[in-house]
Amino acid sequence: MTSFVIEGGEPLVGHVRIGGAKNAALPACVASLLTEDPVVLHSIPQLRDVSTILYMLGALGKRVVRHESNVSVATGGGLKPEANAYSVGQMRASFLVLGPLVARLGRAVVPLPGGCAIGARPVDLHLDGMRSLGAYVEEREGVVVVSAKKLVGATIHLPFPSVGATEQITMAACLAEGETVIHNAAIEPEVMDLIDLLIKMGAQIAVSDRMIRIVGRSSLGGAEHTLIPDRMEAGTLLLAGGITGGSVSVSPVVPEHLGAFLLALRAAGLDVEIDGATVTARCVSRPIGIELQTSPHPGFPTDLHPPMAALLTTAKGTSWIAESVFERRFAYTESLRKMGARIVQDGKMISIQGVDRLIGQFVEAPDIRGGAALLLAGLAAQGRTVITGLHHLDRGHANLETKLKSIGARIERREEAT
Repeated sequence: MTSFVIEGGEPLVGHVRIGGAKNAALPACVASLLTEDPVVLHSIPQLRDVSTILYMLGALGKRVVRHESNVSVATGGGLKPEANAYSVGQMRASFLVLGPLVARLGRAVVPLPGGCAIGARPVDLHLDGMRSLGAYVEEREGVVVVSAKKLVGATIHLPFPSVGATEQITMAACLAEGETVIHNAAIEPEVMDLIDLLIKMGAQIAVSDRMIRIVGRSSLGGAEHTLIPDRMEAGTLLLAGGITGGSVSVSPVVPEHLGAFLLALRAAGLDVEIDGATVTARCVSRPIGIELQTSPHPGFPTDLHPPMAALLTTAKGTSWIAESVFERRFAYTESLRKMGARIVQDGKMISIQGVDRLIGQFVEAPDIRGGAALLLAGLAAQGRTVITGLHHLDRGHANLETKLKSIGARIERREEAT
């Protein structure tokens, strides 16, 4: 069993360098399926999820070369239409291979996805998008088979600005015949980063508000691309300074990508300073309770909801968080209550009555972001906190304990026989 052992109560102070965005890396790697030419990606984070997607690309016939934070994906022994069940079962983003495979080969066989248990997150919008582009979809037990003699552009209205569905449809439409228009599309920074890569590959794409217009091409070429910084990692580390009563700077970041989050930090009483690509958050006094609701970008990001909740457990007064994206995002709250937090859930909303201190406990990370919340709580708590379930945290955070140690955290990763 692998665990983090944290001796809490130490203010964290210093600077941390932010890596490339995991949620941009995964679709960027998948986009390499759209071309026979090499796609070279920089600032790829050293994460298990990235290793999973690269393994999948290799199994599909691509030749993958990885060196530290650089990845090159080129033509291998011929592209295959069937995705392996292991990779797709490990994480939801693997399902994104569906659209590019159909666009290139006319057929794809992809198992239904796995990943964090934070809600239903059905793939219906992905499949409806493929149907709109002219594909035939057959759903078997645990597998979808999608085929098309050719994909044809269409006008698609998403009922919700789904990031995954937007990325899936956009990639497939790049090789469809004619024009595709996606209304109510997701415009998260990671989606825009994928579009930047696709344009470098030769795609014709224009974005206006929540509308994405794609004019299909007969083929795409290779490209070289550097990923945007990970705004979720940046936000989590800024909160590590806030919850411990310290001061943490992070760079490089794109401050606009963190707009709603930084507003929430300021509302909670933290001193936030922006200097170019560097953001600093200082805790000048005990945080105060706030109200917030998660929503698609440019709203408050759902992935920073659990870490933000950890900060608010120590704030003065009462806070409310409404979750509008993933209905089962609250699995972390039970462990926070075990540590002394006063949290009450009512449907998709929680109220948090701030406490003077948290107490270290033995807890288990339920998912990536819930694990981050428990980690932050452990950094602030009195005494020792032991966190298991690190496979979740390792999916979303590279070299996390090393980065935290560099700013004063007393944290160790321990391997124990089970």
